[in-house]
Amino acid sequence: MENLDKVNEVDMLQNSFAMWSGDELSLQILLMNVVVGFILSVFVMLHYRRYSSVLSNRNTVSRVFPFIILTTILVISIVKSSLALSLGLVGALSIVRFRTPIKEPEELAYLFLSIAIGLGLGANQTLNTIVAALIILALMRLMKKKEDGSVISKDYYLSIDINNEKDHLPSILTTVSKYSLKTDLRRYQVSEDFSNIVLFLDIVDADSLHSITDELKKKFKGITVSFIDQSKMPSI
Repeated sequence: MENLDKVNEVDMLQNSFAMWSGDELSLQILLMNVVVGFILSVFVMLHYRRYSSVLSNRNTVSRVFPFIILTTILVISIVKSSLALSLGLVGALSIVRFRTPIKEPEELAYLFLSIAIGLGLGANQTLNTIVAALIILALMRLMKKKEDGSVISKDYYLSIDINNEKDHLPSILTTVSKYSLKTDLRRYQVSEDFSNIVLFLDIVDADSLHSITDELKKKFKGITVSFIDQSKMPSI
């Protein structure tokens, strides 16, 4: 009987050691993924601060990326081995409501990239995630560089204030249309002393802006011309 008890005790110790070893291995993998995730989050954060064209505070938004990546790694690492936990996670997330609006599509893209990195590392797809994340960031950089260096048409709002001595609108439209690929009247406001005209223009290059301004000032006295880059206007 004593021998049997000793055998059972040895078996229990072996099973406990095996379970402890498996948990230790999982912990090592989790810690490795967390470290890799933090390094990738730094790359994403620096990439966002350097190359993003959003109008919001980049430093404030970029600080969220490490939290998103590391939290996603932790959640996926916990629930991937348990169906009950995964179902519980779905139920918990169904009651979460995010009240902060995402106004910039580029900001949403970086957030989605952070979540994707966390999902990949949480699923132990470490090498694939590293390679894919670096390639995505590199491609985004190349596209941004090409966009900055290429000569393409840009959209502008042209705001004109002019006196009401006579109807200048037809002449203004004719002058502006010579330098714009597209001219669209958006507002024509007339008061007692002056008129405000807002046009939507499709301009090829910055020289066209100077040409429009110079010709309008030559033709009309007391005119005020303002250009607004439509792509830099904040979303409302």
